[in-house]
Amino acid sequence: MFHTRDNTQNEVEFVCLEDLVPQDHLLRKIDKYIDFTFILEKVKPYYSEDNGRPSLDPLVLFKMMFIGYFYGIRSERQLEKEIQLNVAYRWFLGLRLSDPVPDHTTISWNRRKRFNDTDIFQEIFDEILLQAINYRMVGGRALFTDSTHLKPNAKKHKFTREEVEVETKGYIHDLNQAIEKDRHDTEKSH
Repeated sequence: MFHTRDNTQNEVEFVCLEDLVPQDHLLRKIDKYIDFTFILEKVKPYYSEDNGRPSLDPLVLFKMMFIGYFYGIRSERQLEKEIQLNVAYRWFLGLRLSDPVPDHTTISWNRRKRFNDTDIFQEIFDEILLQAINYRMVGGRALFTDSTHLKPNAKKHKFTREEVEVETKGYIHDLNQAIEKDRHDTEKSH
């Protein structure tokens, strides 16, 4: 018998976000081993304790930036869209399916204003990389981060630091270029 499905888009369903993310997903592995809570102490000096509106959770902000960097998403606007659609990204950020995704302008403002002229992104990236090395999530003889050359020693769990070219700043630069292009495109349409 010929049969088609009825429209189910407007049905209400109870789902567990945990069940929607495959057990072998890379973000599950990262979440299991990398402790992002160190970020809170690093960024605390940049926030007011008793003034202004409540902030976007810094862990969500920096995890969003991590997703963008890790998956090569070079636009904050596109990052917002990808998180809106990707269940694994939402799970990693601690967002429910019905939670709004932080707006790309919020990400941009924090990056360009609150953390302007700081090395906070580099410091956080380096700490995440060191944790990944300690859990043997990163292999190879030499690892290049934004401003640090790390040589892992699997037997002794030690490393040496050497200054090299900056790569994370390249990602931040790409985000700034995307904002400028978006502004330019918006001005043309008006």
